[in-house]
Amino acid sequence: MRPQELNLLMVFDAIMTERSITRAANRLSMTQPAVSNAVSRMRVAWKDELFVKDGRNIQPTLHAQNLWNQIRAPLTSLTEAVNPKSFDPATAKRTFRVAATDIVVDMVWPDLRAVIEKEAPGINIHTVPYTIVNTNQILEDAEVDMVVGSSGVISNTFRAEYLFSPQFICIMRHGHPLAKADLKLAEFAAADHLLVSLSGDVTGFTDQVLLEHGLSRRVAVTINHFSSVANLIKRSDLICVIPISAVANEIITGEIAATKPPIELMPQQVSSLWHKRQDSDQGLIWLREHIKRIISQHIEIETKQVMDSLCKNNQSMCTQNKNESAL
Repeated sequence: MRPQELNLLMVFDAIMTERSITRAANRLSMTQPAVSNAVSRMRVAWKDELFVKDGRNIQPTLHAQNLWNQIRAPLTSLTEAVNPKSFDPATAKRTFRVAATDIVVDMVWPDLRAVIEKEAPGINIHTVPYTIVNTNQILEDAEVDMVVGSSGVISNTFRAEYLFSPQFICIMRHGHPLAKADLKLAEFAAADHLLVSLSGDVTGFTDQVLLEHGLSRRVAVTINHFSSVANLIKRSDLICVIPISAVANEIITGEIAATKPPIELMPQQVSSLWHKRQDSDQGLIWLREHIKRIISQHIEIETKQVMDSLCKNNQSMCTQNKNESAL
């Protein structure tokens, strides 16, 4: 293979990864006209349009996608051979794309940005919506570097590292008839529920457990992100079973009422996920370690503060929680 052909493949790989001429240019430390010129040479050499515009981004043709599937693994191996696993956060210039929920963004991104400003000023973090159903595809297509979410069933193509298991709380407005420690299962099932559904489904873990008890509930409202939950709960008669991390501040400050759900919920673990082709990516390892550390710190502190707040407001719940911790 001639050197110029290898150069074209490197540019092609960057464009496929970034889905943008501009981002590919930044990734390669090239000018945008230089990358566009390379694309023109690719089209002539490989006799295909390769890329078509899609808003501000570009989408590959079928030929381009098939070509990338064949070359990306060898290119990764070649890159690691000539530039073995080096990553210096102080001098690195790189953009990481991470799929995450708004819970994770609120929990992690402020502290992560502080680390970047201090240790890695050339690092960018671009967040992609996390929808559960597309995790495998966006990792396979290199649309993101990593996902922070439910691991589900992981094939040999992907890697997962455990981060935490969400603890659930049942929330409602102050003065709600169900704002009490001894919430009964029948009362809970009969209430109007708010469900946060990232996939668009109108059932969740709660419905599965209720079904085991021969019960069902009315999901009166669904939303696709967590940031609106507290405001909606405060202004309605809805109740919501939700991870503590999503509403920790509102519970601690007393903006909403909370109690333990009358059912045991065993949700899927939250993990960081990435493609195996990036196992040796030292930059991604650096990012994963910081995200894991920040999440661990926040989960521990928030859970304790929430439980302390609930104990102050309801001594029977405090006693119940202590008894369960002792089991």
